[in-house]
Amino acid sequence: MPPGSRRSASTSARGDGLLGFDTHATSLWGRVAGIDEVGRGPLAGPLVACCVVLPPGRDIPGVFDSKALSPARRVVLEEMILDACLGRGMGVVEPSEIDSAGMSRSVAMSFRRAAGSCPAPADVYLIDGLEVRDLALPARFFVKGDSRSLSIAAASILAKVHRDRLMAMADSEWPGYGFARNSGYGTAEHLEALRRLGPCPVHRRSFAPVARTADLFGGW
Repeated sequence: MPPGSRRSASTSARGDGLLGFDTHATSLWGRVAGIDEVGRGPLAGPLVACCVVLPPGRDIPGVFDSKALSPARRVVLEEMILDACLGRGMGVVEPSEIDSAGMSRSVAMSFRRAAGSCPAPADVYLIDGLEVRDLALPARFFVKGDSRSLSIAAASILAKVHRDRLMAMADSEWPGYGFARNSGYGTAEHLEALRRLGPCPVHRRSFAPVARTADLFGGW
């Protein structure tokens, strides 16, 4: 039976490390792609998902959950992943879309866009986290998948580097919020800037701290 869009709790890695997880998944389901997203929690900026297809049996030393890596190390690994991968796609959901659709639907949207923009086909998508319903992709979900699967970890790195670059660009266009440093998260610096400057176009209007500040500045 082909894999459906439901979480697989029984799959375990056979082999060594993150590559072993993907090797076992490939033996069960065929060619795999890893998907992960970044940016659910920030008050500003887009949600970004990445889909990566790696060559079967190809390891990339150092690839792991992007949250456990320094920014400089992520950039080095980004180049290694792009050199090695068969294809990658990005799924970007803008703040206005998040405000309109809500986070759950936005996450599913980012996954579909990432998979749809990846030029390499996959038989099953290995996705970090809990099950996302109505995804319309042959998917398996794994809690802490970015520390278990090489493909998911690679996707997490590419998504994080891409989003950080987008936030650095936003920092240049809308200075004062520290986007290049805080990536849009609600740090003390960011919240103080919101109170002083009010929201800017890349803020998520539906998020409570932003909405409260917008009210202080006369709304949107």
